[in-house]
Amino acid sequence: MVIVGAGPTGLMLAAELRLAGVRPLVLERQPRRRDTPKAGGLGGQILELLRYRGLLGRFEAACTGPVPAPRFPFGGVHLDFTELADPPMRALPLPQQHLERLLGEVAGELDVDLRRGHEVTGMSQHEAAVTVDVRGPDGPYQVRARYVVGCDGARSRVRAWAGIGFPGTTYPEVNRLAQVTLPGTVTVRGDGGLDVPGFGAIHPGFTRTDHGLFGIGASPGSQAVSLYTVEDESVEYDDDTPMTVTELQDSLRRVLGVDLPVAEAVRLSRFTFKARQADRYREGRILLAGDAAHLFPATGVALNAGMLDAVNLAWKLAADLHGWAPAGLLDTYHGERHLAGARTMLHTRAQVALRRGHDPAAEALREVVRELLADEQPLRRMGALVAGSDIRYPMPGAARHPLTGAFVPDLTLHTERGMTSVAELMRPARPVLLDLAGRRDLRETAGDWQPRVGVHTAKTGDRPADALLIRPDGHIAWAATVDEPADSATPSLREALSAWFGTS
Repeated sequence: MVIVGAGPTGLMLAAELRLAGVRPLVLERQPRRRDTPKAGGLGGQILELLRYRGLLGRFEAACTGPVPAPRFPFGGVHLDFTELADPPMRALPLPQQHLERLLGEVAGELDVDLRRGHEVTGMSQHEAAVTVDVRGPDGPYQVRARYVVGCDGARSRVRAWAGIGFPGTTYPEVNRLAQVTLPGTVTVRGDGGLDVPGFGAIHPGFTRTDHGLFGIGASPGSQAVSLYTVEDESVEYDDDTPMTVTELQDSLRRVLGVDLPVAEAVRLSRFTFKARQADRYREGRILLAGDAAHLFPATGVALNAGMLDAVNLAWKLAADLHGWAPAGLLDTYHGERHLAGARTMLHTRAQVALRRGHDPAAEALREVVRELLADEQPLRRMGALVAGSDIRYPMPGAARHPLTGAFVPDLTLHTERGMTSVAELMRPARPVLLDLAGRRDLRETAGDWQPRVGVHTAKTGDRPADALLIRPDGHIAWAATVDEPADSATPSLREALSAWFGTS
């Protein structure tokens, strides 16, 4: 099979496929990784998934700075989790070029066939395969693949060749984000705000002016700050053209009305906002993931959504390629990830409404939202929505346990061999039946699916269920209620095993 695009989504998909026993071909038109700053880090549910794969520590070690306090912009207000011992949303400051390097290293260790400087110029789909036209350093050639996945970004040519619509909205605003050091003429205040000559005090967070939005994030006593501007513009910018310090300072001058001097820029990036979602994520043997499938009008969510697309898709593709996928399994990729994309679109469009209003009614709306987010329950609910951890995929079966469809919690497990955890069991990216109550009947039922499904027995404090059937992407496909009788638990488990992992 072929993956088009070696960004974070494409590399994550390739690595997950290798864990599932498939060796994909990854085609990337750029001859080398781009250094143009894009995303500044990872956040949300993908961090938990990386931990379950045993990769999070490696990514944390590569961070370019200290992990920030869990406080995130949300449409001109903030989600502030700093007072919570277990915040529902976390972030890892890891610029995209470093993330791609790490994912490339993981893919290389898994022996992924990655070809840089190989541009896909066309494709034609047939009943049993897709023919891909490629222009490489040594000339044109063709590849025939059973499936092609477009991970080739917002302007996806794979999406266009597949004839998949990409409806939505492009907003007339340009966002500029920079991490800079400031000269001594600008004072970083004790509250994290700034004293700017000619303007005066600027409070931390967002300041709205007649010409746009200005944001500041600073640590008291440090001259290193994050600056953010938003302006309505009709200019079309090329994403491959880097932003300059001059462009940043011109934007600061327009928004603030005064010069804000910059000593040195550590990171400069520019982006526009679009709210678009593909009509469908699959057209026959062509599938879409990441920015090729969705664009969201807010920061900090695209990588989370795209890499989670990859994890959801990989094991289903592998099941089909290995010949044991039940009917309709691959179609659940669209059903589940389009649902997840719609949830992300919901809160990012809400952020548009919050941040773009300029009249007193909009200010009142933002103030009401601030008051709601001061309470723990709505703050946690919003955090889970932004993180993507509130997703419950629809699961087949008449009697469903409340945990089905959710991402499996990382339970501490006691086994005959000692202590372990759910995260440890999920490292190989294989389906797992976890018996938490010594249920021989359930283990024997799942035994018919071995070695496709791993069977593990353990105990845990305050067990949430007698047993959990966990998919490779970490979502719970089935669960037995505590002390559920064998005459109901065994048939429902067999039904779930057949539905997700084929015939025994």
